[in-house]
Amino acid sequence: MRLLSFSYPRRRFLGALAGAAVSPALMAPGRAQTLPARKPGSPVVLRFAPQSLYLHTEGTATPVWQLGDGLPATRLSGSPPHRIAFTNDTVQPVAMTFHGLDGAASMEPLLAQPPLAPRGGTATYDLPSQPGTFLIDPRLLSGDDDRPALPRVLVIEGGETFGADRDDVLLIEDWKIGADGAAQVAGRDSGNIPSLYTINRRVSHDITVRPNERVRLRLVNGCQRSVIALKFVDCAITVVSVDSQPAESFVARDGQIVLAPGSRVDALLDATQPVGTRNDILLHDGTKPMPISHVVTSFSAPSRAKPLTPPVASPPPPSRIDLKNAQRVDLSLERGQWLPAIAFDPTLPPVFRTTANRTVVLAITNPPGASAATFHLHGHHFRLLDRLDDGWKPYWLDTLAFNPGQTQRIAFNAAFPGKWLMQCMGTKWNSPRRLGWYEVG
Repeated sequence: MRLLSFSYPRRRFLGALAGAAVSPALMAPGRAQTLPARKPGSPVVLRFAPQSLYLHTEGTATPVWQLGDGLPATRLSGSPPHRIAFTNDTVQPVAMTFHGLDGAASMEPLLAQPPLAPRGGTATYDLPSQPGTFLIDPRLLSGDDDRPALPRVLVIEGGETFGADRDDVLLIEDWKIGADGAAQVAGRDSGNIPSLYTINRRVSHDITVRPNERVRLRLVNGCQRSVIALKFVDCAITVVSVDSQPAESFVARDGQIVLAPGSRVDALLDATQPVGTRNDILLHDGTKPMPISHVVTSFSAPSRAKPLTPPVASPPPPSRIDLKNAQRVDLSLERGQWLPAIAFDPTLPPVFRTTANRTVVLAITNPPGASAATFHLHGHHFRLLDRLDDGWKPYWLDTLAFNPGQTQRIAFNAAFPGKWLMQCMGTKWNSPRRLGWYEVG
């Protein structure tokens, strides 16, 4: 997989990111929420309600629809089952989408769960026993809103900790904010307003580490449309999870990662720089690299005498996919073949049907002349295939970026019966979110 150079012009940037939900070159942080103790089986309650944020314009509020409190993430710990309850306190219907949860057919928006009604609609979900980094996205039906809806990171603890001293979340979002402080909603023309990027809803978020400390970084692209690349200058980064799934661990070459909207990567940041060092974190969105944060090595006492060794690589489960008898489906991202989310009709036939536990190979084409685009598969994770079906990348994905005119092939085991959405959207700000669906019988 090709790596991104931070001197690339836009055309080569898009070529590098296409097919690179991750590149073995990666990553970064931000503190997650620790929930107060609650009774076993009682749900975490999140309200979707109007709020105001103060971003780059001092004294000028930016109205938003916000899920929960001002923190970027909700963290669930302890033994399952885990439950989340939503209340919609806005004037618009809202459909909650969970990026990364496999097999939760009863939670699937529009196909199994109707949108939450305005002014008090509620829903409670029982989450699968699946540790990882997920994204709760309330923007599926965004279109006529007067303010952007904000996603929320969901961390379900469990699994390997890799000896990390800390576990942080870094939520990156893009904004187009006018002089009046109002933020533009993606899917419509924003004029010439430049993009503003925030980390955990702040324009700057330095990461302070102790010498020899290991921090687990849960990196989440919560942008409305932007595919982004991050470069952690002179930092030791090891990727351990992609899109909520364990990955065969690898060192991020040149400290780089490419993330499509909705993508998540967990990586280990080992603080190996001298005390007082201030290392840049650069963000590239296809126009130019820009500093967005720093990793600062403090003068505090070291966490240990020497840095931890990198974790031993282990294959993600399951390690192989049987392609011999796979069902093969050609899928185009042509705009006319997908319905706008706000006009989605679940009574229309699915894009394809398959049987339970069969391997499915999708050959997905983004037409020539289209903009760069992203594809998100609900219900199942997939492997990105090599050109000749003779191998795949060492991680699982649920989201993939496409260059104009590019065809990529993915494979997944249809292990979970039900009806599942597929999402597609261009990376241009005014691109609508479009939907199709598939069925596993």
